[in-house]
Amino acid sequence: MNIYVGNLSWQMTDEDLRTLFEQYGSVTSAKIVKDKTSGRSKGFGFVEMPEDGEAQNALTSLYESEVLGRKIIVNEAQPKPQGGGGGGFKKRSFGGGSGGGGGYKKGGYNRGGGGGGYNRDY
Repeated sequence: MNIYVGNLSWQMTDEDLRTLFEQYGSVTSAKIVKDKTSGRSKGFGFVEMPEDGEAQNALTSLYESEVLGRKIIVNEAQPKPQGGGGGGFKKRSFGGGSGGGGGYKKGGYNRGGGGGGYNRDY
């Protein structure tokens, strides 16, 4: 079972998280999610436990418990949604257009008729 653990102390390490859950059974992995640029903890992580019974015991026992001065959140992790990749950019066109006027129209969007300005093509 994959377990989401939230509201973690910024000082908590992967090893601290593993040790916390090993009290309830075997732990396959314990990972605190970190910011890619700063390397600082984002305050949540995931613990993987191979035995569902042990994982359920950990969930029940650790529910609303305080660790390093913070009341942690523990839930069974939900799988990532399947399908199209996330993020990306939508096609947008800035400027261009034809006819008189030019520049921005009121509100910054083209509202019919020629003129340059900002076009949103979705």
